[in-house]
Amino acid sequence: MKIHQLSVFLENKPGQMIGPCRLLAREGVDIRTLSLADTQQFGILRLIVSDWKSGAALLREAGYVVNVAEVVAVEVPDRPGGLFQVLEVFENSAVNIEYMYAFPFGRQDRAVLLFRFDQPDAAITLLQAAGMNVVEDVEVYNRIET
Repeated sequence: MKIHQLSVFLENKPGQMIGPCRLLAREGVDIRTLSLADTQQFGILRLIVSDWKSGAALLREAGYVVNVAEVVAVEVPDRPGGLFQVLEVFENSAVNIEYMYAFPFGRQDRAVLLFRFDQPDAAITLLQAAGMNVVEDVEVYNRIET
């Protein structure tokens, strides 16, 4: 139920994001979604790709510093309050959300929220108990159109 995310560390200066994207495109690794965060010295390009093992190996071979982390994907209605419903699940819990980002899912009126939790297994248990759809990796890695 956890999805593998690649975090690529880049210098925080113009033109740094194109290299990893070019490499993945050239080798046929599809980027499903991404997030870019920065500090003064470096950026973190977080990627969900079609083949995380190949993507990580390609990037490392090219000299990039890559970390693989497990994130949890939750399908929500793509409407006002979709995020709120998920956040309510954690309001009185000890589970911390370290970061999150979102993307449209390809299913009508649905979106996916990707969360990095400090306790992912506990988070999944809470989400499922609340009736939330925790998305399998194959659904995110392979585009689903309905």
